[in-house]
Amino acid sequence: MVMLSFRFSKKKTLLFVGVFLFAVVAALFGGRLVDSVRQTSSQSKVKTEKIAGDTEEQRQSFLDSFGWQVEKEPSTIIEIKIPEEFDKTYEEYNNLQKTQQMDLSPYKGKRCKKYQYAVLNYPDRPEHVVCTLLTYNGRIVGGDISALGEDGFTHGFARPIS
Repeated sequence: MVMLSFRFSKKKTLLFVGVFLFAVVAALFGGRLVDSVRQTSSQSKVKTEKIAGDTEEQRQSFLDSFGWQVEKEPSTIIEIKIPEEFDKTYEEYNNLQKTQQMDLSPYKGKRCKKYQYAVLNYPDRPEHVVCTLLTYNGRIVGGDISALGEDGFTHGFARPIS
């Protein structure tokens, strides 16, 4: 038979109880924090995953939700590959995407479809404005409104304030 005996002073007992309580509190709140982070990341995925863009009707509806009138058919449909490493230009473009709750980072190295439409109702600019939509597996994952030329611009889908 083996017997063990321990002798604790009040100081050691208080320290042991304090560490035990800290561990319990950390486990409770740490778990909630992890769940909160998981929920937030899944919510951000839901936003982009729910933007259907597989059909022309879905893409037109998406653009219409921002008030854009575009040609009935895209002027360009091409397949592009999102680079595996973003250069400065792609980082800036991805920052634009992030401002509209989209992020191209998960699509690095993936092939996407790029649809480009002529915009018919851009304020004070009746021509040479295009809308670009990027889709992956039938979901809209990015895009912009842009104009070429000396006074060109690129911005997100939201209409500019006049």
